[in-house]
Amino acid sequence: MEKLKEPGAKEKKRVFTVSELTRLVRAALEGNFPDVWVEGEISNYTKHTSGHIYFSLKDEGAVLSCVLFRSAAQKLKFKMESGMHVICRGRIGLYEKRGQYQLYAELVEPKGIGALQMAFEQLKRKLQIEGLFDESRKRSIPYLPSRIGVVTSPTGAAIRDILNVTKRRFQNIEVILNPVRVQGERAGEEIARAIADFNEFAKGARPEEKIDVLIVGRGGGSLEDLWAFNEEVVARAIFASEIPVISAVGHEVDWTIADFVADKRAPTPSAAAELVIPRKEELLTKLDQISDRLDGALINKIKYLRDALKALSESYILRQPVNLIEQYQQRIDDIARNIEMATLHILDLKQAAFSALGGKIELMGGHILDLKQAAFSTLSGKLDMLSPFNVLSRGYSITTDSASGKVLKDTGTLEVGARVRTRLNKGSFISVVKRKEKKGGKEEL
Repeated sequence: MEKLKEPGAKEKKRVFTVSELTRLVRAALEGNFPDVWVEGEISNYTKHTSGHIYFSLKDEGAVLSCVLFRSAAQKLKFKMESGMHVICRGRIGLYEKRGQYQLYAELVEPKGIGALQMAFEQLKRKLQIEGLFDESRKRSIPYLPSRIGVVTSPTGAAIRDILNVTKRRFQNIEVILNPVRVQGERAGEEIARAIADFNEFAKGARPEEKIDVLIVGRGGGSLEDLWAFNEEVVARAIFASEIPVISAVGHEVDWTIADFVADKRAPTPSAAAELVIPRKEELLTKLDQISDRLDGALINKIKYLRDALKALSESYILRQPVNLIEQYQQRIDDIARNIEMATLHILDLKQAAFSALGGKIELMGGHILDLKQAAFSTLSGKLDMLSPFNVLSRGYSITTDSASGKVLKDTGTLEVGARVRTRLNKGSFISVVKRKEKKGGKEEL
C-alpha cells in the first residue's frame, strides 16, 4: 500500500533521458511479450539486400511493424507477398533509434494453409507458366534399356526395391547408382547435381556405356520428408536432362513437382523399375511366338512354290514343247500363203496398168513380183528414148564450142576461125570455122 504523503512535503521529481525511457519500455515489452503469435495481412513487404525481410501486419484497426532476419528468412518454404494473410510467431521489442515497437518474427506461416503447401502451389504455378510441365516436350521411355541410372539414397528402400525388380524380371540390365541424400538440408542440390552428373558422363561415354533412362526418387514419407523433390533446383535439373527421367517418389496419392516435370511419373520406385524392365520370360515367350509364326509363314511359302512348280511341270507347254513349236511353224506357213494369195489378187487388178509401161508382167521367185525392178526398167526405157545420144545412132551429130563446151544452135554465135567440136554416134572431131551460112542462103566469109 502506497504511503500517504505529509501535507506540505515537497515531491522529488525524476527526469528520464529519452534513451533511458526507451530502454525501460523495451525491457517492459520484451519481458511481457517474449513469445507471441500475431495474425494479420502483410503490407509494405520489402526484402533487403542483406537478406532481412521488413513488412507490416495490419488489420482493420492497427498496423504492426515486423522484421524477419536473414537466418529465419532462409528457412521459409514459400514466398511472402503483400496482401497475404499470415500468422507470425516472435517477440515484441522496440527499435530504439526510431522509438518504434515491432515484432521480431521467427516463424511465418500462411493463414489457412501450411507453408509447404503454399510453397508447392507457388512453385507449381511458376514452372507451369514457364512450360516445364508441357507434354509436348516429354520423351518416350525406352522399352528395354541396357543401363538404368538411379538417383536415390544408397541405404533407402528405393534402391533395394529397384534391384529386386531387376533381379526378378531381367538380370542382364545394369543398374548404376549415384547416391544422394533424399531429405534434409541441401538434399535437393545433391539430387540436381547427380542428375547433371549422369548427363555429363553420357556426353563422353561410348555407346555401350550410355545410360538409357534415369529413375529419380525415394520411398514414402510426409510432405516434409519428400520436400527435396519439390525444390526448384531439382525441377530444373530434370527439365535440362537429355536422358529420359522417371520420377518415382513413393507417395501414390500426392504429386511432387518432380512428377510434373519428369518424362514419366511412377507412384513408387518399384513401379518405376517395372515400367522400364519387361519380364525376360515374357520376352522369350514373344520371341518363341514370333519364331513359330515365321516358321509357319516360311513353310506355307515353300508349299505354295512347290505346288506352283508342280503345276508348271505338268502343263502341256513343258510336256510337249516341240508340238508348240510345230504349231507356230504351221501358223507361219498359213500367214505366208495368205500373203501370196493377196499379192496375186492385187497383181491381177494392176496387170493392165503395168503392161503399158513394161509389157507383160512376169512373176519371179515363185509367183512373187519384184515391183521395184519392173518400175526401174520402165523408167530406164523412157530415158533411153529421150536421150540425145540415142539420136546420134540415126546419123545426127552434136556440135559444141570447143572453148566453152556449149551446144551450138545458131550460127550467129559463131565467129570465123573459132574452133568447134563435133560429136558423132561413134567418136568426135575438132574443126575450124571457115565460113558460116544463114538459113535460106549462103554467106561468104
